[in-house]
Amino acid sequence: MKIRGLTVRYGEKTVLDHFCAEFGSGITSLVGPSGFGKTTLLHTIAGLIIPEHGEILEGPQKPALMFQDDRLFPWMTSLQNIVIVCDDEDKARHYLKAVELEKEAESMPKELSGGMRRRIAFARALAYGGDMLLLDEPFKGMDLPLVERLAPLLWELKIPVILSTHSPEEQAIIGGDVLEMDKL
Repeated sequence: MKIRGLTVRYGEKTVLDHFCAEFGSGITSLVGPSGFGKTTLLHTIAGLIIPEHGEILEGPQKPALMFQDDRLFPWMTSLQNIVIVCDDEDKARHYLKAVELEKEAESMPKELSGGMRRRIAFARALAYGGDMLLLDEPFKGMDLPLVERLAPLLWELKIPVILSTHSPEEQAIIGGDVLEMDKL
């Protein structure tokens, strides 16, 4: 995927200014402090934000996006929150097990900790089956040993993954390419 001259503004504030980048087929971590456009870039790639200028070439046709907030349906169980995106209970159970929450299949989001809700949202993004995975701080609230166990799931997908993180330790565990947003 190639991004050429992307400009995104919120009112008078320019978040991305003639941003250019190329992303390969593996994993790319967007790193940098808050306010440098990591979330805006993910949302623009997903088609949720229309840029003022620029273009995305060879972008995803069916991106899977995990937001910074969990966006779980509070009236659905953990399992139902995953099944709704893939329409396949076996696949949903597979990803619940992969994120180490198979025993929480019938739990409601309010019964789960923040880190557990993040893992349900992560499992949902994995189960969606998109052609690109866009993850906004997917491991927020998780300890590093858990991140070490979950990170291999990203490599198993065989699709491009772009994720944002504030943690150099997480990025080191995940591997792949790094795009330092504050250096652009």
